Amino acid sequence: MYLPQEIIRKKRDNIELTADEINFFIQGIAKDTVSEGQIAAFAMAIYFNDMTMDERVALTCAMRDSGMVIDWDHMNFDGPIVDKHSTGGVGDVTSLMLGPMVAACGGYVPMISGRGLGHTGGTLDKLESIPGYNITPSNEVFGQVTKDAGVAIIGQTGDLAPADKRVYATRDVTATVDNISLITASILSKKLAAGLGSLVMDVKVGSGAFMPTYEASEELAKSIVAVANGAGTKTTALLTDMNQVLASTAGNALEVREAVQFLTGEFRNPRLFEVTMALCAEMLVNSGLATDIEQAREKLQAVLDNGKAAECFGKMVAGLGGPEDFMTNYDNYLETADLVKPVYAETTGYAFAMDTRALGMAVVGMGGGRRVASDTIDYAVGLSDMIRLGDEANGDKPLAVIHARNEAQWEEAAKAVRAAITIFDKKPEPTPEVYRRVRPEDV
Repeated sequence: MYLPQEIIRKKRDNIELTADEINFFIQGIAKDTVSEGQIAAFAMAIYFNDMTMDERVALTCAMRDSGMVIDWDHMNFDGPIVDKHSTGGVGDVTSLMLGPMVAACGGYVPMISGRGLGHTGGTLDKLESIPGYNITPSNEVFGQVTKDAGVAIIGQTGDLAPADKRVYATRDVTATVDNISLITASILSKKLAAGLGSLVMDVKVGSGAFMPTYEASEELAKSIVAVANGAGTKTTALLTDMNQVLASTAGNALEVREAVQFLTGEFRNPRLFEVTMALCAEMLVNSGLATDIEQAREKLQAVLDNGKAAECFGKMVAGLGGPEDFMTNYDNYLETADLVKPVYAETTGYAFAMDTRALGMAVVGMGGGRRVASDTIDYAVGLSDMIRLGDEANGDKPLAVIHARNEAQWEEAAKAVRAAITIFDKKPEPTPEVYRRVRPEDV
């Protein structure tokens, strides 16, 4: 029998906690026998003293096991269960193509996603721009759609990692969010509760990334890989670039439209293609669906070319309540803005740098994201035809096309876009789409 305050005291004094102590404390959070004040003190002690890898594994497993852990055995899937998680960014629509692409190659992707947070767009908000799409199906429907379509992207149910909800809510109001140990446990407890065979982590780097520096992003990637593998789930991570908007669009319905066009071959942004392919290839290799990256990329290109990936997306949308003919008639269903007009740079030159976070906040400012949890989202607003770093901005090439509700909103967004993009008389050094891969042996 342990006392919560003695566990807090031990962590306060920088003494390593045992797995049993951590498990006792987290079970107390789930059962409401540990108070908000005790959660806050525990989080602050971790913030200042951090945790060893063993403690991080124990914390992640305890939070994963605080609620239901999905067991897929009864579904008799004839392929591996695999998923990807991203630390989020602007125009990061990879999940919408990645899930169907991996499904078309024989994987099963039961993806539990989140809403937008701060400047980052949320996968669930994007999918809710599709009329009828249900992000909170029953567990039976979730399982059946995953089996039929190979992929189902839904929201977190209340019975998955409930301790994390309480811990996160307390961290949010006690300035203890930005700690690698706590971030690792929060991300992985929810993902690992989905009963995955393997996971690929997409950790963003750059001006639109969650972590402030390359070093911090790399540290988070290493922590996630070490802890997930320590918890028994084969995991690797890619460090990918978020120094500019990833897709050509930012905004919910606009990104869904781009995802459909990507899957059908109508239009594929080269940077988005490279990051999506890299993540998908890593998933296929991790799960044994391909022997190496080269073979994985060939398989992925084939399911894009033969339409199987697009078919999987269409099946998922229909299975979760969306239109049956969405892939062929998406323009009939996705909302459009009242005013669609380009914004140009005030001087001619090359797009030299981008404050990607500020561009994400410009979309939020138009109503395309939430400032507080109760805000409703305007799915139609956002940015399209985004300039890429190194492109020349001139009278023919705008910085972006703004999709707004009225002239005043357009003016506000135009000001933000101009301020966020630095125009210079020479091109910047190109940045890679993928900086590095982090495998278990690297940590």
